[in-house]
Amino acid sequence: MSTVAPEQNDPNQLMRRTTTHKPRGTLSHWFIGRPLQTADAPHQTIGKAIGLAVFASDALSSTAYASQEILIILAAAGTAAFGYVFPISLAIVALMAVVTISYEQTIHAYPDGGGAYIVARDNLGEVPALMAAAALLTDYILTVSVSVAAGVAQIVSAYPDLFPFRVHISVVFILFVMLINLRGVKESGTAFAVPTYFFVLMMFATVGIGLGRYFFGTLGVVVNPPELEISQELAAITPFLILHAFSSGTAALTGIEAISNGITAFKEPRSKNAGITLIWMACILGSLFLGISFLAREIHAIPSESVTVISQLAETVFAGRGVLYLMVIGATTVILVMAANTAFADFPRLSALAAKDGFLPRQLTYRGSRLVFSRGIVALAIIASLLIVIFQASVTRLIPLYAIGVFLSFTLSQGGMSLRWRKIGRLKEGEQIAERGSILRFEKGWQYKMLVNGFGAVCTFIVMIVFSVTKFSDGAWVVLILTPSLMAVFWLIHSHYAKVARRLSLDHYTEPAPHVMRHRVIMPVSGVHQGTLEGLRYARMLSHDVTAVHVSIDPAETEKLQRKWNTWGDGVRLLILDSPYRLFVEPLLHYIDEILAVRQSNEVITIVVPQFVAGSPLESTLHMNTAEMLRRELLNTAGIVITDVPYQVSERKENE
Repeated sequence: MSTVAPEQNDPNQLMRRTTTHKPRGTLSHWFIGRPLQTADAPHQTIGKAIGLAVFASDALSSTAYASQEILIILAAAGTAAFGYVFPISLAIVALMAVVTISYEQTIHAYPDGGGAYIVARDNLGEVPALMAAAALLTDYILTVSVSVAAGVAQIVSAYPDLFPFRVHISVVFILFVMLINLRGVKESGTAFAVPTYFFVLMMFATVGIGLGRYFFGTLGVVVNPPELEISQELAAITPFLILHAFSSGTAALTGIEAISNGITAFKEPRSKNAGITLIWMACILGSLFLGISFLAREIHAIPSESVTVISQLAETVFAGRGVLYLMVIGATTVILVMAANTAFADFPRLSALAAKDGFLPRQLTYRGSRLVFSRGIVALAIIASLLIVIFQASVTRLIPLYAIGVFLSFTLSQGGMSLRWRKIGRLKEGEQIAERGSILRFEKGWQYKMLVNGFGAVCTFIVMIVFSVTKFSDGAWVVLILTPSLMAVFWLIHSHYAKVARRLSLDHYTEPAPHVMRHRVIMPVSGVHQGTLEGLRYARMLSHDVTAVHVSIDPAETEKLQRKWNTWGDGVRLLILDSPYRLFVEPLLHYIDEILAVRQSNEVITIVVPQFVAGSPLESTLHMNTAEMLRRELLNTAGIVITDVPYQVSERKENE
């Protein structure tokens, strides 16, 4: 320890010291690494290259299934409708450009991150902010489930015998990504950087070679395509069908908001680095998505749960299932599993922000030994694994739950940004206003920025409505119920914290008038031994009014206890409560209730509980641990103070 010195001119004699104690090594340190000091936080930030791997993997991975989801909807009208996949993809990329420009503005406006939640909170109010939080948290959970399920679908495409084990494989992948993220953002980003860029390289190679073969007329079509799965009679190509396919394809936009939520993970200048990374991501995503959609149409790919469009594309482009095909499938599988990494980076951060505002448990604000929000990471893994089990790792069944929350958060974020630019336009040059998440300063060209965000909000709102209508019967109704339900949970948590804060507030607190206090001590005893006597000595230090209480279940044991108490009780009165039904806790609680009923206003009642502490966790399982049971029950009884007096049983005690 460093020297302790009081602060100068401090009437309360405040002292401060820094401990040199380091956490002892545990098994968890072997898995997630040694603990990091708080001062190491600036060194855990990441650059643009690693940032692309951490925050873009979700968006990039959507190229592996977005085109397929469009084809699945178009399949209702037969293969003739597959020609619309590329025009629909063009419309989606145009929307992607609008959303990207909008979020690039958000990144610079809110350099401390938080995305849609912070933007909505500062500009639209608490209710829209909670709506954004519920939508985003739901989206991150589904991101993990969908991406991992899609990754496992790639494996199953190459090795169909693994189909019955897809749920087990998915859960194992989720736990693996959780473990890597518990090691910290920097380490998880470094670990996933190589697979991310390998995927980008392989997909550009596949699309590039495919386009080259198309223009030279050697591309061909899928050999032995899977059977077209249509559950009902062929439907007509209608505007509703096109909109339905468009809404499914907008899954390609999921993950674009991730960088705006995790700006604080980037090195300085944070906003600049995050903004550049966002542009890189959008360009890669848009070009790959268009290329895959175009080639899927030309090779006559058939959407299927058993053989994915990416598998058919790679097999056609590389003329068989050789090494290059396996490399594409491997890279796609890895990026889909890694897409979960984006959610693992953002879900804990957003949870911590909401918890800091009192809408989620406070524990989510605490950083773990590796300077990450460990509780949020573990919670995400558990919930996502449950979804995988419930929906049997089916991408098609999970997708309808997926994008509504994304576009709701897009709409709230861009709507909030529009109002923010409007507020900025009312400021005079040089004037500034501090808000909770940012500082408002007058900026030239605010009208243009407001127009961009407003147009983006309208577009994403329309898409959200289209998605809600077209996907309602497919399961989207679940999200429409889940979002307000989560908001209700947030309000319940917030009202609890507000109630506790009011009761603990010092605003109107006054010291109670001085008066003589009477102290009564009750000490439950199950036997007379060294631990009992240590508890008794402590009880007598508190007060001369001590009552030992024994609940009699076995008359013979009670008689032995009486004889020992006459020898060792040191004159302290002993009350024996006979329990004909062999109940232990209930008679004791009833007696305490009787004492509380006649307690005087100046009387303090303390329950002293001698607590047996075994030498090891294994040894503790051999004992009833009555003290812990009593303490747990008495904590719910108002008007008393509970004090544990631990008695350690060790070799040292035995030798004494």
